[in-house]
Amino acid sequence: MGRDISKIKEKYESMLLSYPNVTGVAVGLREREGEYTDERCIVVYVKKKVDPAHLKAGDLIPKELDGVGVDVQESGEFHAR
Repeated sequence: MGRDISKIKEKYESMLLSYPNVTGVAVGLREREGEYTDERCIVVYVKKKVDPAHLKAGDLIPKELDGVGVDVQESGEFHAR
């Protein structure tokens, strides 16, 4: 793959973390129907997945950044102990 996904993730990480509900950003594998594929992408972790129809246009996480796919995955909420 000619794209450096890590550099693209770093470029957009602050922007992605500013979205409501986002808990983290990483490079990982796309998840489809509960199974991981072999497609590397930028993973955006959210507390709870929300149907895009219920979000304002400005709150929608992009499906792609600089030609790299973005996958939204539910992580739940993180708590420090």
